[in-house]
Amino acid sequence: MSRRIKQFIFVGLMALSIFSTAVNAEGIKIKSFELEKVDNDWLLNATFQIELSPGLEDAVQKGVVLYFQTDFELTLSRWYWFDEKPSSAQRQARLSYQPLTQQYRIASEGFSFSAKTISEALQAVGSIGGWRVIDNSQLDPSKAYTASLHMALDLSKLPKPFQVNALSSREWNVSSDWFRMPFSAGGSNLIKR
Repeated sequence: MSRRIKQFIFVGLMALSIFSTAVNAEGIKIKSFELEKVDNDWLLNATFQIELSPGLEDAVQKGVVLYFQTDFELTLSRWYWFDEKPSSAQRQARLSYQPLTQQYRIASEGFSFSAKTISEALQAVGSIGGWRVIDNSQLDPSKAYTASLHMALDLSKLPKPFQVNALSSREWNVSSDWFRMPFSAGGSNLIKR
């Protein structure tokens, strides 16, 4: 292989790695996930890192309200039938921008918070604490469960013109992968990254 071809391949691979790093920088990643027993309930504490594309940040500043949906599922595997779901829960966080006060507003589960920057606002959206997801009476301590967590931008709550744009553009499809961890009613249930 000639030296020129090797250089061309090397430059192409470098450009591809830079592009893939830029693409992977946007999205949602789970940083920590913990299930904590308090009285007769299991509470979920989690932290997500949310990165929006410049286009989405611009849309928020121009008045588009973004809704982030977090889904939790507790499943019990069964070899003879579909998996059993003893518990599942959903919650929404609403992110908007107030041009008069030049602040971002976050609302979730009756809680509201104001932030001066988009990064502070996204940090607030990505912080979940004390979310009741499991009633201990639903659990059998002798069985091993799987706890799953996921967060995504809820495209169905966008205004209709933006929903059409979201179908054709990857930058509007912001979500985390499903994160799964083993769960037992009597053990430690903490994952940190």
